[in-house]
Amino acid sequence: MSADIDPDASRHGAEPTVRTPDGTGIDAADRDADERATRPDPVDGPNGDADPTTDPAAAGLFERVLVVTDGTDVGEAAVESAIDLAAAHGATVDALYVVDTTEAWDVVVERREREGEAAVEAAEARGRERGVDVEKWFRYGTAHEEVLGFAEAHDVDLVVLGSARRTGLDRLVHPEPLPTRVQRGSSVPTLVVGVDDER
Repeated sequence: MSADIDPDASRHGAEPTVRTPDGTGIDAADRDADERATRPDPVDGPNGDADPTTDPAAAGLFERVLVVTDGTDVGEAAVESAIDLAAAHGATVDALYVVDTTEAWDVVVERREREGEAAVEAAEARGRERGVDVEKWFRYGTAHEEVLGFAEAHDVDLVVLGSARRTGLDRLVHPEPLPTRVQRGSSVPTLVVGVDDER
């Protein structure tokens, strides 16, 4: 089928009209608009849904988030941040409590076991409220080594830890706190949360 463009229309500054043999006319501008309307959006998939390979919100940046908790206000702030991130990205959370065995007193270790059990139970309950799966974990040993080993063994995408303001005595006794050691040794992103970040 052949078509002619009406030369008079283009001379007078109007949109050219395509004349078809049956005498009907279609404006070129309308034809272009129709073609654009039928073209799929490059971000959309075949059904108009977002393409998870190009849309980070659809795919989720994280699948597995490790949060180190200790039952303190700082640990709870870290749990809140980890669960918020997991809820936003459709991830699961591993709540880890490390019983530091470098302090070899049995009484201290037993007390920390009780504290750790309460801390990971609280993390699981908070996750349940938000619809996030939380796995509870215990490790015994040097804290930063256990955190780094867990992150590597379980292929986590993000590590979340709490950090409190430090006193002069704490700086003297522990010159390098846990978050610093984990950040330096980790091969995955590490998020350090303070209590003030949550309030």
